[in-house]
Amino acid sequence: MDTIDWIQDWFQQHCDGDWEKDEVIQITNLANPGWEVEIDISKTSIANLEIKWILNEINRKDWYGVKVENQKFLAAGDINKLPFLLNLFRDMIEKIEEAK
Repeated sequence: MDTIDWIQDWFQQHCDGDWEKDEVIQITNLANPGWEVEIDISKTSIANLEIKWILNEINRKDWYGVKVENQKFLAAGDINKLPFLLNLFRDMIEKIEEAK
């Protein structure tokens, strides 16, 4: 299953009539240029997970960062990293779910 289909399924599984009314998944562009992904994890099994900002920067055109705080997954990266950022979220969820 590709990552977009996986995220759609993940979203649908967590819809409870209330949670999905907010801006649960946001993908926005950055001015540098790049992408930012924010996903609300408050109603999930990882709601209490906290990860401090991790920045991986090769140079100004090849970078990404990720953190989890305040019940949100937050990731940002250069203009070519959108699929990678979405896969970071998927990988994190799948690893945590497997560990249970």
